[in-house]
Amino acid sequence: MTLLKVRDLCVEFGGLRAVDGLSIEIGQAQIHSMIGPNGAGKTSVINAITGIYPVVRGSICFSDEEILGLRPHQIATRGITRTFQNVELFPEMSVLENVLVGAHLRIQYGVVGATLRKGHGWGRERYEIERGSEILRSLGLGDDIQREARDLPFGKQRRLELARALASEPRMILLDEPAAGMTVAEVVELNKILVDLKKRGGLTILLIEHVMQVVMEISDMITVLHYGRKIAEGLPDEIRANAEVIRAYLGERSSRARA
Repeated sequence: MTLLKVRDLCVEFGGLRAVDGLSIEIGQAQIHSMIGPNGAGKTSVINAITGIYPVVRGSICFSDEEILGLRPHQIATRGITRTFQNVELFPEMSVLENVLVGAHLRIQYGVVGATLRKGHGWGRERYEIERGSEILRSLGLGDDIQREARDLPFGKQRRLELARALASEPRMILLDEPAAGMTVAEVVELNKILVDLKKRGGLTILLIEHVMQVVMEISDMITVLHYGRKIAEGLPDEIRANAEVIRAYLGERSSRARA
């Protein structure tokens, strides 16, 4: 079953086309990775899907509903959430409070309920506190619930961002370089977490990543962008052996590593 269908997507900035006629389909409970050199348009795709960037042309259908033109919060209520390239936490809030931010769309208070801490809204908040704590435990952050977010090491901050995104109960999550800055051991743990979310939780994941240990080990499908255009798409082994991909991306990185 196709969950997200993007057709002929074009994004421009001052005449510069960041995404040029992109079409992709992502199946339910799939990990679909998008790779390419810096400036290839990967983050622009995520920003278009989530309603942050305006689109010149194209169609974005989620669960057979056209979402192009919806505001970011409307798209979030449909079941799409995301993380960012840079860590975007509330540093002085606790780990649990950061997670509860992700659940705010489902907690509704009246004036009386908010004042007296009674009624449906308060009951829902208690539920979200319990659920947020469980999400944190599942991501290995159970001992950090009351710590301030800024006191966490970088790898745990990345996992906290993922936990906050999961708190909104998404059907699909868009991850923008979640392994950036992680150690090898942290990358291994991240891979396990993402595969588990797909297999046990049925979560669909669109992953932007430069760390090939993540992309090649856990992806069901990979799309390669170069200068805003799709130059290849296929299974990890197909992408690994694709000569155009090697020239445009993998070869570029390999040559830098040898320099």
